[in-house]
Amino acid sequence: MEFFDSIYWNIILFLIGTALIIKGADWLTDGASSVARKFNVSTLIIGLTIVAFGTSMPELVVSTIAAVDHHSEMAIGNVVGSNIFNTLAIVGATALVCPVFCKKEIMVRDIPVNIGAAALLILMVLVFGSNHEISRIEGVVLLIFFAFYLFITIRSAIKNKTENTDEIEVFEGLAQSNHKNEIRHSQIEENNIQPMWKSILFILVGLGALIGGGELFVEGASAIAIQMGVSESIVALTIVSAGTSFPELATSVAAARKGDTDMAIGNVVGSNIFNIMLILGVASTITPLQLGTITTIDFIVMAGSAVLILLFILIGKKKHCINRLEGALLTLCMIAYYAYLVLHELGKI
Repeated sequence: MEFFDSIYWNIILFLIGTALIIKGADWLTDGASSVARKFNVSTLIIGLTIVAFGTSMPELVVSTIAAVDHHSEMAIGNVVGSNIFNTLAIVGATALVCPVFCKKEIMVRDIPVNIGAAALLILMVLVFGSNHEISRIEGVVLLIFFAFYLFITIRSAIKNKTENTDEIEVFEGLAQSNHKNEIRHSQIEENNIQPMWKSILFILVGLGALIGGGELFVEGASAIAIQMGVSESIVALTIVSAGTSFPELATSVAAARKGDTDMAIGNVVGSNIFNIMLILGVASTITPLQLGTITTIDFIVMAGSAVLILLFILIGKKKHCINRLEGALLTLCMIAYYAYLVLHELGKI
């Protein structure tokens, strides 16, 4: 029985939960996409809704379950840490492999929205919020902004659509490359649609895996924090956020090795917007989220990393591109931030 009370058991629960969340998101997305194609829903709409939500599902499930279980620091830390990891680690590592290019539409619309969402969150929790929390009203405000952003994105995509290949490009900022490839192939093979019973089974199994995996993930992470004698915010800002973002890191680096880097910025920016507006919106609407030991520095790093990306794109030697040197700087910033978290937790700074 001692083993089941040990940190090793909780690490196993955490890893099992991670695997279930990742696979559950895949199964749910596959099933929902198949059903949508069965009813002749446009691949554009599938990409901007089902696929985009599917790729953000791990963070959504973890933060929602954490909110329901009254682990506010876990819910907020997961989003803040994921956004920092996305921007610094994923873009940085991708640029180290191959220079990362950014499409003009993402640069002029989505990156400013990402920065604006981060600034709005800072105002909510540090200026306008009472007791340093995200209230239910603020959660509803975030969801309203998210709905407006999604509406503008879909309307712009439909307006600019000229052919099927353009549809794929429009939602690059919201979907991972493996799902884009799946949809691209589905356009070529229209008859390759799963039977309805199989699609529904994928949806149900995916939902079950997401919920069960989310419970194990949050339970394991919380127990690890207690047994290590550290705050939940540290675990959420590091282990939890990296765990939910690792699939995007692997996908982006693999794509960079094949020369397909333009999706990296889009994936990161789209995921960051979803994290703040949708995920924190849903979690704080369920229950007000207290900051706990999450500090102003964490929010500043989150917003600052988004601004840094924009600066690199605008003022670099090669416009609309993040080169290897800039990728190295982003990666070093990620390492420095993690070092700060450890030293701060130990009381050294």
